[in-house]
Amino acid sequence: MSELFRIEHRAPDTFRSETRRSSVIVVVVFAVLGMGLPALLVALFGGADGSNFGWNLTGVLLAVVLTVTLVRTVFLKQRWMASAAYGWRLKRALMRVTNQMHQVKDGVQAGDENALRVLRFYHLGLQEMHHLEGNSSDMLELVAEREQLRKTLLARGLPADQPALYSEWLEALKA
Repeated sequence: MSELFRIEHRAPDTFRSETRRSSVIVVVVFAVLGMGLPALLVALFGGADGSNFGWNLTGVLLAVVLTVTLVRTVFLKQRWMASAAYGWRLKRALMRVTNQMHQVKDGVQAGDENALRVLRFYHLGLQEMHHLEGNSSDMLELVAEREQLRKTLLARGLPADQPALYSEWLEALKA
């Protein structure tokens, strides 16, 4: 099976401090590029008598493109960016399930094992995300539904722990 995502239990305080640190680094890189590139373009190509708005805008747009490129090609491979990348991947996996939630819920009602697994992953993923972000109030909303689903899985002989999401499960629900 093709694994899309696996939940890793991380320490919330460490997660939050690491994501803050990586966010500050990315913002500083963008700020330096966003101020430096327009100034460089104006110095090289700008005119003293005319408006340099076009060069300034071009410099800022180049800074955006360079920052995004650096994040995707260099920064995501760095150890200091691991927590932020994990958070993004977790939210993306949860969004994939959310986008198919009507199919997931229909499948759960029909007793489809894939749907049961996907919904259990979704509950565990939400629980992990809320835990990492320190959002305990939202965790309480799904307690009854989460516990009922856990009991259903156990009654059917399926494992209650679903830390991974597989693309085949989502594809089967689309069919």
